[in-house]
Amino acid sequence: MTATTAEIATPSGKHAGNENFPVGSQLIRADLRPHVHAFYRFARTGDDIADNPALEPDDKVRRLNLMQEVLLHPTRDDIPEAVALRRSLAETKVTPQHACDLLTAFKMDATKQRYADWGELMTYCRYSASPVGRQLLDLHGEDSAGWFASDALCNALQVINHLQDAKVDYLEMDRVYVPLDHLAASGADVKRLDAAAADGGVRQTLDSLLDETDKLMVDARQLPGVLADFRLRAESATIVRLADRMIAALRARDPLAERVKPSKRDFLFSGLEGVGWAVVVGFRGRRAAA
Repeated sequence: MTATTAEIATPSGKHAGNENFPVGSQLIRADLRPHVHAFYRFARTGDDIADNPALEPDDKVRRLNLMQEVLLHPTRDDIPEAVALRRSLAETKVTPQHACDLLTAFKMDATKQRYADWGELMTYCRYSASPVGRQLLDLHGEDSAGWFASDALCNALQVINHLQDAKVDYLEMDRVYVPLDHLAASGADVKRLDAAAADGGVRQTLDSLLDETDKLMVDARQLPGVLADFRLRAESATIVRLADRMIAALRARDPLAERVKPSKRDFLFSGLEGVGWAVVVGFRGRRAAA
């Protein structure tokens, strides 16, 4: 069975410029940016399918399975985003597993509306977030020993995104990533996510999840120091700084009352700090080698 993009895709209009964190920015080596963008376009197509409220869960899963079929088939050419990524992976010798893992997460989005606890949410992040960092490290030829720090950073970014969009996800898709046990411990429930502002129970829940995210950031901050590629080191350090800023912003502001997102100032200062961090790490490495 074959299908075209027009038959399976449900474009949302979102693109790399809409994301909270850099996607294939100028910090990434120019020769690798097209491969980063190919991975992003594949992921964007899958995410749009999973998030489309007009599609039934079974139809979403069918479309996502078709994307994987084309990605893994050597001659299928009916879904351009999957074909482009397949060619990118062949050129760069990167495994398709990371892309397949993302599709697993999108299928979870299609069929799973609630998460019982932090562990269940982290299992979801293992498929929805960790593969992005692993793909980037593999693309740069980095040692897989760095995956632990990359996973921590990507999972933290995913939780940050969930907290930013907690109200929208609930109202538009009846999807709640806020763990139910955290809500219950604070005397809250999912229905309070549609309030005009976070009350005491919801605020306590958000803060407890930000505490968990801070724990992830302990490992995440090790990522720049384990990377060999200077540009990737600077990119990762920039994202770490942006994540820190977003955690602080979500503590100080109410994501139920407003859209909490990074400002141009946040991007600028995080970028400057990231490049500086990368330089310092490289200098220390040269001194150690000497």
